[in-house]
Amino acid sequence: MHVRAPRPAEPVIGDLGCGALVLPGDTPSGEIEALFRADRALRAVVINDAGIPSLLTRAQLDHRMTGRLGYGRALNARVEATDLLPPPGTLLPPSLDLRAAAAVVLARQEQHRYEDLLVLAADGPRIVPVSEIFEGLSVLFRQAALHDPLTGLANRRHLEEQGPPLVGATDSDSSPTAILYVDLDDFKITNDTFGHRTGDAVLAEFSARLRACTRPADLVTRLGGDEFAVLLVDVDEATARSIAQRILASLAEPLTHDGHDLRLTATLGLAMSTDIDDGTPAARLEDLLRLADTAMLQAKHDGKRRLGRIDPCRPAARFARQALIRRRLPHALANAGFSLHYQPFMNISTGSCTAVEALLRWEDQELGKVSPVEFIHVAEHTGDIHAIGRWVIDTACAQARRWADAGSPRAISVNISPVQLAAGNLVHDLQAALRRHGVPASLVNIEITETAAITDLPSAAAQLQALIDAGIGVALDDYGTAYSSLAMLRDLPLTGLKLDKSFIDLIDTDPTSAILVAGIITTAKAMSLTMTAEGVERDAQLAVLRQLGCDNAQGYLISVPLPAQEIDLTQNTRTAAAGYGPPGWTIPRAPQTRPDPVHTPFTASP
Repeated sequence: MHVRAPRPAEPVIGDLGCGALVLPGDTPSGEIEALFRADRALRAVVINDAGIPSLLTRAQLDHRMTGRLGYGRALNARVEATDLLPPPGTLLPPSLDLRAAAAVVLARQEQHRYEDLLVLAADGPRIVPVSEIFEGLSVLFRQAALHDPLTGLANRRHLEEQGPPLVGATDSDSSPTAILYVDLDDFKITNDTFGHRTGDAVLAEFSARLRACTRPADLVTRLGGDEFAVLLVDVDEATARSIAQRILASLAEPLTHDGHDLRLTATLGLAMSTDIDDGTPAARLEDLLRLADTAMLQAKHDGKRRLGRIDPCRPAARFARQALIRRRLPHALANAGFSLHYQPFMNISTGSCTAVEALLRWEDQELGKVSPVEFIHVAEHTGDIHAIGRWVIDTACAQARRWADAGSPRAISVNISPVQLAAGNLVHDLQAALRRHGVPASLVNIEITETAAITDLPSAAAQLQALIDAGIGVALDDYGTAYSSLAMLRDLPLTGLKLDKSFIDLIDTDPTSAILVAGIITTAKAMSLTMTAEGVERDAQLAVLRQLGCDNAQGYLISVPLPAQEIDLTQNTRTAAAGYGPPGWTIPRAPQTRPDPVHTPFTASP
């Protein structure tokens, strides 16, 4: 049976305000006025008229008793309470939650919007000021901002706010603390096999077990995906290890959902506050997380299902860098750490370069340049790939708009992760970005890779077909590697095929490679797919591809990936280098070593 971690109860309007003074409907107006004069804190009274309660506020009474030209008191001195009541106001049930109550307030006419509300609670009528509703709503939103909606645990932002004071600037500033970094082993298999609904249920149940293994003062956090952190306060290493062993033992009992017994394991990393140097509390918390993450990664490498602990003076460089990538990745978008470079495609028949591929680059203040090979799989694991993917799509569409406005429209291909496809939001995200920037669908294509990671093939195929129907091109990238097969050409809707560089490397020197490429090109043409060869670095390779009837070429012979502003400046140079320039241009010899893909463009000499 699915067990969800407990969450705070949703506040309701019946919890607000205070009890009201109830008067009968025949109470003289003079008595009511005297009550307000005697008690300056009295905001309102409830008038009970034949069992129907109505609210009479101090402001409403003053308005009636003052009246027009000052004759109100003389006119109303002897009337009863029921004659003083304004038009029927707002009477709310006590079970109404604060969000709904706020909507009621905002729907009122402006002149009555800030008047008190009457609530019929179980213990009698209550008077609720509008200010209390919005104060309660503010607390509710802050609670939501600091907690994970799925599990009810604190989220990363909560840890970043509440953690530093517990860690302190030095060990003498606070009691000893520790971090346990918890990562479920192979959780992606559970998600892919049983679906995200089951995956969410498993995360919620594990969160409840995790909370049960810790102490009330400890801060249990879901960092994202299947990663958790536990900040242990006032703890020595023996106690921290004991808590870690309880967490590992808690998974001996299978997690049950929808009749399935799911057996999962976890790997933990431990770091103690005595492991880190003095510094700001926030920096010390970050150091603790990094060391605990590094210890967890080392334990994963050593066989999983265990607690990792490393020497802080000699952390394994490989795992330390990967841990730092995980720490820095959430900040990359906020701090403008990402950028896009663009590598042109060349039409082999005409030599024109009217399409490019967007390639993601990350330069971090601490890490320096980080290769996509290092951080993409981390982003997929942590879930950051979704925000990164949306940023790439939006940035590419914005650039397509700029090129179109400048009179040199270019189609941009964007690489899509299988994790983005699995989320099911790709069609919406792409179409929303196209509308936002006013870009025609023909100027955006997508490339999908690692097709073995597509676990829900029918869902992926439906999304790709929807994109094609909308006019967006869909190409299968790195075709010919271990992740692609002829079956994928049959099962996935496609408009293009990109042949992996490994097939192109020897195409001009090895007859077998040329025969294989010829067969793939023939297959692509029979299926009406546009064929692109990747990794073209020599003019001899390009000559063979032209002879075999390949449509497009991409590689350092044409251009290295470049910032958008450099694409226009190098356009003629690229086409001339490929043998399509005006008379007087010569094709340069191929470089002996591959140039740097970001900073060293391949140039031609006139």
